Amino acid sequence: MTFTLTDWMLYSMYVVLGLMALDFLLGLYKSLKAGNFSSALILNYLKDLLHYVLPLFLLANLMYLDSTGFLVLTGYYIGAFGVALKYVYDLKNKL
Repeated sequence: MTFTLTDWMLYSMYVVLGLMALDFLLGLYKSLKAGNFSSALILNYLKDLLHYVLPLFLLANLMYLDSTGFLVLTGYYIGAFGVALKYVYDLKNKL
């Protein structure tokens, strides 16, 4: 897959990956503090990468096939917003 994320696409991917990292670090901290660390935390994080981030990258790749120039881009931003909103709610529930 060779693609280039445009400015706002890159920023939205930074937001998604940053929120995922914060959620992972907070979960890791809480599990280490409670003394019940398991590999399920890491596996869930990898699963989320596969289920949430990979489709965004696939949408970014499909941008070149979109003749209108905004359909796939709109889907990308809606998807990134949805993933970011999911992780904001997850972080809120963990705190």
